[in-house]
Formats: sequence, C-alpha cells, structure tokens
Amino acid sequence: MAKLIEDVRKSFESSPFFLHIGFEIIEFREGNVLLKLPIRNQLLNANDSLHGGVHATMLDLVLGMCIRSTTKTRCTTISLNINYLAPSTEGDVYATGEILKQGYRIVTVEGEMKDENGNILAKGLGTYKLIRD
Repeated sequence: MAKLIEDVRKSFESSPFFLHIGFEIIEFREGNVLLKLPIRNQLLNANDSLHGGVHATMLDLVLGMCIRSTTKTRCTTISLNINYLAPSTEGDVYATGEILKQGYRIVTVEGEMKDENGNILAKGLGTYKLIRD
C-alpha cells in the first residue's frame, strides 16, 4: 500500500498547476495531509493580502488530497464552501483536511488554513464525488 500512496503523492507534486502556484507537500500519509504555500507577491490581491482564490484553491486541493490519500481513488469537487476568517500578507500558510463522512461515491470533508503562527485564516467544507472506474 505504501507504493500506491507514494504514487498518489507524486501525481499531485507533478501537476503543472500545483507547481505553478508553489505548493509544497509537508506530510502525505493516509488521512493526514499537510500542505504548505509560501506567500509571494504574485498571489496577493489589490489589498496586498493573499487572494481569496488562493485560499479556495489551497483548501480544494488539500481536501481532495485527503480523500485520495485515504481512498486511493480519484475524485472531483461537487461543492466547496469557504469561510474567510483573517487576511495574511507574508510568510507561509498551511492547510489540512479531515474526512467527515465517506460513502461509496460521495465524500464530505472539511479543512482549514492557518498562518505560520497558527492563526486560522479560512475554513472549508467540501463534497466530492469518487471517480470509480
């Protein structure tokens, strides 16, 4: 099983979008994913804080990664709700996810983003469809 989870991790790390944004996987074990993103000027909005779309992207990604690490099955987002709680302007941000309910085809998962000081920046709740071949 270790080989399979490593293959899943590598599929994320080799994604052009993943590389473009600048994400880094800190931890990738079954049901336990920690994603890191250094804040760069290119990711800031007109208010000089991390763009909300980056929050949504990071949470969507970590939630999908959490599902994939557990199910070893591809998935796609059905819905994603983000609550933005605090701005961030510099340093690194981190995201984690946790499965709340898993069925045969549908998974509900929640996650949160924090800054390097542990302050919660955003929380997300998502519903994903497992792609069963």
